[in-house]
Amino acid sequence: MTYEIEIGRGKRGRRAYSFDDIAVVPSRRTRDPEDVSVTWQIDAYHVELPVLAAPMDSVMSPATAVRLGQLGGIGVLDLEGLWTRYSDPEPLLAEIAELPEDRATARMQEIYSAPIIPELITERLGEIRKAGVTVAGALSPQRTQEHWRTVVGAGVDLFVIRGTTVSAEHVSSNAEPLNLKRFIYELDVPVIVGGASTYTAALHLMRTGAAGVLVGFGGGAAHTTRTTLGIHAPMASAVADVAAARRDYLDESGGRYVHIIADGGVGLSGDLVKAVACGADAVMLGAALARAQEAPGRGWHWGPEAHHPQLPRGERVRVGTVGTLQQILLGPGSQADGTLNLIGALRRAMATTGYSDLKEFQRVEVVVSPYRPR
Repeated sequence: MTYEIEIGRGKRGRRAYSFDDIAVVPSRRTRDPEDVSVTWQIDAYHVELPVLAAPMDSVMSPATAVRLGQLGGIGVLDLEGLWTRYSDPEPLLAEIAELPEDRATARMQEIYSAPIIPELITERLGEIRKAGVTVAGALSPQRTQEHWRTVVGAGVDLFVIRGTTVSAEHVSSNAEPLNLKRFIYELDVPVIVGGASTYTAALHLMRTGAAGVLVGFGGGAAHTTRTTLGIHAPMASAVADVAAARRDYLDESGGRYVHIIADGGVGLSGDLVKAVACGADAVMLGAALARAQEAPGRGWHWGPEAHHPQLPRGERVRVGTVGTLQQILLGPGSQADGTLNLIGALRRAMATTGYSDLKEFQRVEVVVSPYRPR
């Protein structure tokens, strides 16, 4: 049953929940954490950890994508970022980390106004491929038609089309929009597309043939979408709604399973646990991995929304540095704030509630229990 709240006589709204509003509940059985499996598979790729790194310059460089792949996750490189605009972006990354707050957005707009160089797309993806890990790169829907041939030609394994929101039915009077269904059908590599935050939007994306759907809208640490556009999708409800779309599409398509990846609002280990509990197969981490010693952002975090040339919908935020990528994902943890050993926390939560793998854990009981830290 859907409960609506009367906002005023002329408008009603559905109550939605963030990860902070819910909690998982133990069952009658517990397990040893060592007996729990956190692996998953998307298309032909078996992945040890349910983690993709967000395609953000503060999170992923070719080197960190390789390191994440070696640890068992998937690093997604932003193919519209500094690594494909400059042959040596390190001095610019250092400059961004030192910018005063009142100059950060304007200077980043200048830095990111440089053109994308197709040869650098090929070179960066080639660096990742040489290391023998899964190669994933991301383009926005606006840039996909311009650069997809270069990306596929470079030998990408997973093609990510990522925007603040992506629909299967974009309408424009100025340009021919990307036909997702035709594009995915003609492509020889699996496509992950998003974000989507509603049942209907996700169902339409699944019908395009996407292998995975990113769930989220403006919920990340570096987003100001709610402030600038007035749009926000609380993540627990968004993931659960898209999981319902996956269930119905599974019946509609005769058994085709589309993976759900929670993208936004997963900053701590408890958020990861609750994302899977609501129906996600994996999560896309931004701020959580920007805290790594190896992260290109040097303790700062920002996404492409932060340097949009006309309407920035994000900002550069200080997240600090807490440990190495390995410590953040696999431990050992040395503090109890949810920033270290994310996968260890997931294993323990699954073991404590009695579930042996991720798909089973999606059935765990969840309660509405708002958390209000003192």
